[in-house]
Amino acid sequence: MRIGGLASGMDIDSIVKDMMKVNRMPLDKLKQKKQILEWQRDDFRAINTLLLGFRNQLSQLKLSGNYRARMTSASDEAKVAATVASGAAQASYSIESVSQLAKAAYRVGNKITAAGEKIDPTQNLWGQSQTVLPDLKWSRGVVETKTISAGDGSGPIDLQLNGASVLNNEMSVKVNGKVYEVVTTGVPGEGQVLYDAGAGTLSFGEVLPKGSTVRVEYAIAEKTVSQTADTEQINWRLGKGSIAELTVTIDGTAYTMDPDSVDNAGFASLGSIGKVNTLTGEILFNDPLEEGTEITATFKQHYSNFSIGSHQSKGKIEERIFFAGNESLNNVIRKVNDSSAGVTMFYDSFKDQVTLTRKETGDFNNGEDGIILSGSFLMDVLKFSGTAESRGQNAMFTINGLTTERQSNTFEMNGVTFTLKQTFTDPVSVTVSNDSNAVFETIKEFVNQYNELIAEIQKKLNEERHRNYQPLTDEDREQLTEKQQEKWEEMAKSGLLKGDPILSGALSQMRLDMFSSVETNGIFKQLAAIGITTTSNYRDGGKLEINDAKLKEALERDPEAVENLFRGSGTSDADRGIVHKLYDTVNQTITKIQEKAGRATSTNQQFALGKQLITVDQNIDRFEKRLKMVENRLWKQFTAMEKAIQRANDQALYLMQQFGGM
Repeated sequence: MRIGGLASGMDIDSIVKDMMKVNRMPLDKLKQKKQILEWQRDDFRAINTLLLGFRNQLSQLKLSGNYRARMTSASDEAKVAATVASGAAQASYSIESVSQLAKAAYRVGNKITAAGEKIDPTQNLWGQSQTVLPDLKWSRGVVETKTISAGDGSGPIDLQLNGASVLNNEMSVKVNGKVYEVVTTGVPGEGQVLYDAGAGTLSFGEVLPKGSTVRVEYAIAEKTVSQTADTEQINWRLGKGSIAELTVTIDGTAYTMDPDSVDNAGFASLGSIGKVNTLTGEILFNDPLEEGTEITATFKQHYSNFSIGSHQSKGKIEERIFFAGNESLNNVIRKVNDSSAGVTMFYDSFKDQVTLTRKETGDFNNGEDGIILSGSFLMDVLKFSGTAESRGQNAMFTINGLTTERQSNTFEMNGVTFTLKQTFTDPVSVTVSNDSNAVFETIKEFVNQYNELIAEIQKKLNEERHRNYQPLTDEDREQLTEKQQEKWEEMAKSGLLKGDPILSGALSQMRLDMFSSVETNGIFKQLAAIGITTTSNYRDGGKLEINDAKLKEALERDPEAVENLFRGSGTSDADRGIVHKLYDTVNQTITKIQEKAGRATSTNQQFALGKQLITVDQNIDRFEKRLKMVENRLWKQFTAMEKAIQRANDQALYLMQQFGGM
C-alpha cells in the first residue's frame, strides 16, 4: 500500500518521480543506443537495396546482346520490312523478287436462308429452326462439361458418369488447352485419347504432366437432379436450357411437360403444378412448395454438335463443338473462334453467308484443303456443302540468288525478321548494321546508375554526425511539437555511417575496377580510351562523365573491343571485363552488409548489429526490473515515514486533549 503525503503534506508522488528521473537516465541511454543501432541497420539495408539493383543491372550487362545491337535498312520499305535481333551478324541481303505472297485458306458458305428470309444471329437457334432454319436438326440429350485433374498423369481418368453413357461416343477432350483426338478402339498414340465406353474412362497415349487439367465435353441421354424445397419455393432452375423433355416428381407424384403446349415465349405446361421456360430451364410453380418438399427432375435438352479443324504448323487439329438450342449463332461463332481449330468464323448479315478463314497463312497440307469440316450444322445449315476452299499458299521469293518458300509473309533468317508486303520483280536490298546509338544509350544508362550509387554511398560516408542530437526520449517528445521532433530526429539520424569501412572499402574497390586495364584484343584497354573519365571536381567522389563524341567514335571504330572492355570473360584478371570485376565487388559488399545488418527476413541472431540489439534489449530488461525495485523501495520508505508522522500526530493530539481537560 502506498501513502501519498496525507500525514506529512508532502507531494510524495512528485518526489519519487523526480528521484526516479536520475535513476532512469542510464535506461534512457540504453534506449537511445538501441534506436541508433536500428537506424544504422536501416541505413545499411537501404544501401544494400541500391547495391542489389545495381548488381541486377550488371547481370544484364554481362549479356552480349547489350553490345551487339543491330539495325536494318531496306531500300524499299513499301515492299519489304525487316527487323533484327541483337547479336545478328552484320550482312546484306538482296530480295530479287517476290512472285507470290502467303495467304490463308478460306471457305465461303452459300446463303443460309431462303429468299426473303434471314437468320437473326443474336436469337436462339431452337426457335429459328422452327421457321427460317428448317435444315437444323436437333439431338435430344444433355450436354455436360467436366474439368478433372489428371493426378500423376499416368493412369486412366474416370469420367464419373454414374451409369450414364456418352451419346454416339462423341466428345471433346482438352488437356491444358491442347486438343486430343478421341478414339474408341485400339491403343491410343501420341495426341490421342481412348474412350472406354464400358468403364467410362479416358486413357491417354502419353503420360500427362502431373496435375494437368483435363476438360471434357460430351452429351448423355438424360439427366436427373433433385432438391429439397426451401421456404415457400416458387421456382427451380435446372441449370440447362432448351428443354426438350421434362418430368418433375413431387412427393412421389410425376408431372410431365407437354411439348405441344410450348408458346411463342418458350413456356410449356407441367400440368397442374405450373410451367417450364424451355429456353432457360426454369420451372415456375403455381403454388409455393412447402419447406422440405422433395423434388426430382429428369430432363433432356435440344442440342447439336459438329467437328471443325485445320492443318496447322502444329499439325492436324480438330475440335468438336457442342451447343444447345437456346444458344445463338453468335454464341456458336464465338466458340469456334475461341477453340483450337485454328479458324475464324464470320457471319455477314448483308449477304446472309458465313465464311471460315484459317488463322495461319501458308500451305500445310501439300496443296490439299487446309480447313476440315464435318457435321450437318456446318454442311447443311450454314450451307458449306458443295462449296470449294480457296486453299492457302506459301510466299515464294528469291533471296541472294536462292529461290525458296515460307508459309508466312513474316519469317526469320539468321536473326533477321523479314516481312514481305507485295509481289515485285525489282530487287530490294536489306542491310544489317551495327546500331551504335543503342549501345551508346546502354553504356550511358550504366554510367548514370553507377554515378547515382556512388553518390549515395559518398553521401553516407561524408554525412555530418551531430552527437549532441541523441534520439528523443518519451519525456523529450512531450516537450516538442511534431515538427520539432521531425527536425531533431533528422539531425540525430545524420552521419550514422560516416567513415564506415565496409562502404569506404567498396567505394575504393569500385573505382579501381572502373579504371583497371582490360586485355580486349583491340585498341581500347581502359574506359578513358573510349571517352569515359572521372569528373574534374574531386568532391564528386569519382563520378564518371562521358565524352559523347569519343564514345560514339569508339563504338563505330572497334565495337568488339568496347564489348570486351565491359564484358570480357577471360580467366585471368587482365582479361576480365569491368562489368565482371564490378559485379564481384558489389556482390562481396552485399554479403558484408548482410553480415553486418542482415536483410528484411533475417532474425537478430543472424547479423552483427542484431546481436548488439539483443544485448541492449537484455540490458534494458534488467535495468527496468532494477528500476522497479528502486521505485518500490522509495515508496516503502516514504510510506513508513508517513505512518511514523501519523503516529506522532496522533500522540500529539492525545496529549493536547489530556492537557486541555485539566
